[in-house]
Amino acid sequence: MNKEIINCLLCERELQQIITWQTLFERRLAPVICERCKLKFELVNYQKEGLYAIFHYNEAMKNFLRQYKFLQDIILAKVFRQELHELLSKRSEIIVPIPMHPLKKKERTFAHIDELLHAAEIPYEHLLEKTTVETQVGKSKLERQQVAPLFRIAHQKQLTAKHYIIVDDIVTTGTTIAHAKRALLDAGAESVTAIVLIKG
Repeated sequence: MNKEIINCLLCERELQQIITWQTLFERRLAPVICERCKLKFELVNYQKEGLYAIFHYNEAMKNFLRQYKFLQDIILAKVFRQELHELLSKRSEIIVPIPMHPLKKKERTFAHIDELLHAAEIPYEHLLEKTTVETQVGKSKLERQQVAPLFRIAHQKQLTAKHYIIVDDIVTTGTTIAHAKRALLDAGAESVTAIVLIKG
């Protein structure tokens, strides 16, 4: 994962390293996709009730998720590392990734949210664990709202801070985020917000 990227991870064109004042004076991670591919992803900057999303779920993002999550192309965790780094690196809250159920992680071979955070050089804590392997895909909004709690505080974990940020890849109805927030608030957190890569 630490090997220098010289070709776009999405289209394999050679990357053009452009030196600007930002790259000289700011903490910027080296780009891993070309400008042409970058323009295919639509910024949405969605913000509502403690939830912030960076990108819209368009065709380019759909293809990215398929390649990254389901075809297990783990190096693609680096594609949005700069955006995540900018949003999270200076936050004082504890970062909590949405966890995978151990059986799902074994099937997929890696925890995709963890890898996104690793690539963005963001420290995090595993405070939650998934209670079921059941997914929310294909359920109606009502069905999602009526499910039993999806998360609990992980075994032998205690909340040592007051403020937390949940990180996930995509939000659609918001059920997953709501369940994760509830688990942390019930365990004593004073505030819980969420940052997701994609607004579905």
